[in-house]
Amino acid sequence: MSVPIALVRGVNDVASAVALELARHGLAVLMVEAPAPAVPRRGQSFADAAFDGEARLEGETARLTAEPLSWAEQARAGEIALTLQAVDDFAPALAPAVWIDARMRKRALPEDQRGRAPRVIGLGPNFVAGGNVDLAIETAWGDTLGAVIEAGPTSAFGGEPKPIGGYGRERYVYAPAAGVFHTTYRIGQAVAAGEIVAHLDGQPIPAPKPGILRGLTHDGVRIKPGTKCVEVVPEGTPVFGVGARPAAIAAGVIAALRRRGFPPAA
Repeated sequence: MSVPIALVRGVNDVASAVALELARHGLAVLMVEAPAPAVPRRGQSFADAAFDGEARLEGETARLTAEPLSWAEQARAGEIALTLQAVDDFAPALAPAVWIDARMRKRALPEDQRGRAPRVIGLGPNFVAGGNVDLAIETAWGDTLGAVIEAGPTSAFGGEPKPIGGYGRERYVYAPAAGVFHTTYRIGQAVAAGEIVAHLDGQPIPAPKPGILRGLTHDGVRIKPGTKCVEVVPEGTPVFGVGARPAAIAAGVIAALRRRGFPPAA
């Protein structure tokens, strides 16, 4: 392996912003996700690579690989790949220089991941620097967004999303039951309140507000009850590219790594 490898768990908008920033700092980045990820903000992430074989974000491309170890042997600085293999199947042999848990699971209690790489960083609630990761990053909106935690826990999950143009939690649709999500709509498409934008096992899913689709789970994905599957934001809201919050978190990851002398300053 000619360049350092960063392993990023997750392919959501935050994980994708982190992967992009790590690649821009000269690492080869391997994102790890389960098959058919239920990621709504697909225009702000590399999630569609899981379905289409590749996805672009801010001019960079992530490509799907079924052979993460073979990819790593030939990876170039700045390259981004996604694998849908279980991380424990290949991570010990991969020996990444950096390990980032960016799954953003909110209430889930993460396992102790220290020792999986020389530098292990967890993003968001329930991570404890020195407890289950080496360093942690605050992910909630506010003065501490992107802050590096060197000892102790991150802030508890707050629960309320930041309003966008007056749209708060009501801009989301949460799956009322388990089922397969089907849609012919696309990210960025304008919708009216009540317009049927998807179906969940045949049950219609209406748009909760008028505006444009920023979040829309990929067609054919099986989702669990309570999963965010649709997000409508006011017209004019960016729905493609890295968002402000993911960008701040990604900057925090770079700051955390530099505290450990890696990567070298660009």
